[in-house]
Amino acid sequence: MKIVGEKGENYLVDLITGRIPTRLLLRRDIFLLRLLRGFSLLYGAGVQVRLFLYRQRIFRQQALGCQVISIGNLTVGGTGKTPVVEMFARTLQRQGRHVAVLSRGYKRKALRLSWRERLAQFFDPHAPPSCVVADSLGVRAAAPESGDEPFMLARRLAGTAVLVDPDRVKSGRYAIKHLGCDTLILDDGFQHPELHHRLDIVLVDSRNPFGNGHVLPRGVLREPFSNIRRAGYIFLTKCDDGAPPNLVASIRALNPTAEIIPCRHQARHLQDVQSHALRPLEHLAGMRVVALSGIAAPEGFERELEKQGAVVIRRERYADHHWYSRQELDVLVHDAARDGAQAVITTEKDAVRFPPLGTGGIPILYLRVEIELSGGTGTLDECISRICFRK
Repeated sequence: MKIVGEKGENYLVDLITGRIPTRLLLRRDIFLLRLLRGFSLLYGAGVQVRLFLYRQRIFRQQALGCQVISIGNLTVGGTGKTPVVEMFARTLQRQGRHVAVLSRGYKRKALRLSWRERLAQFFDPHAPPSCVVADSLGVRAAAPESGDEPFMLARRLAGTAVLVDPDRVKSGRYAIKHLGCDTLILDDGFQHPELHHRLDIVLVDSRNPFGNGHVLPRGVLREPFSNIRRAGYIFLTKCDDGAPPNLVASIRALNPTAEIIPCRHQARHLQDVQSHALRPLEHLAGMRVVALSGIAAPEGFERELEKQGAVVIRRERYADHHWYSRQELDVLVHDAARDGAQAVITTEKDAVRFPPLGTGGIPILYLRVEIELSGGTGTLDECISRICFRK
């Protein structure tokens, strides 16, 4: 059932993102697009009504008495949010803050609870969060129960608390009361107005900022792009040559006051999934590889491999946040070696979702990527310090 579900998910993603050429669309595809368009109109209207109720204070925001920074986006995946969350947490920690990252843990393998336990957690505002992934002493939970992004952040950010719960108000209270945190980073928080936050930072993929212009489920927008007017700071990601002028003009027409900050994702090195040995990027030059990914926008990852000189002989794409089985990886490595590949290259987020691997065969390496500002606008540390500690 899992594979069937993921095939359906891949089909829908390919359909709404236009990866299926128009000339190849069947009647059922066209009918489904029209049906999704109707649901999209309803969903978009519901989003706007909800935001209106919060603006009118019919729905009340919860304030927790500490600095809360929301880092989010308008689209479903693909903006490169995790490295930005990491750099904010790292910089704030260096400034002496006690930081907690609050995540919902999308597609994690949550522990099964009885309906009584679920009700008790839901109605008890002082209940602990669903999963304490990490605290000041280290990582406390495994990847499946944490979710790939929270676990990756916990592993990268020693001493930073990472908590997972759909109710970010509850996990924020826990972080303050039990973990001594004074700064909360609301991961994926633009659509989460329940927890009052002073800073609204929004990431926009400069290569595909609007998707097809539709909100879910017809498109990839979580809410109309016009809602970017709520953002105080806008990070334009994947800007290798500075901010695109047309995109900046479109954003300025909607939000004339937000600071627009162009940045890019920079590949740093390769790392062996099993031995954790580091290899320089030059290792990719001329190497025949299979690109393996289960992320929202695999094209950018595959393009980066080719930019570094790799010869990508095959592209293996799974659904976003796919949890791999040992059998899948064994078959993939065997087939890659048969086809003459010298390595399987994946993303760090995918590597978190691997089971323990067997020995032998060609290596599986992941690409370590970090965020940096583009266009000669200074360092990211300076930018984050200015945003978070402005007078």
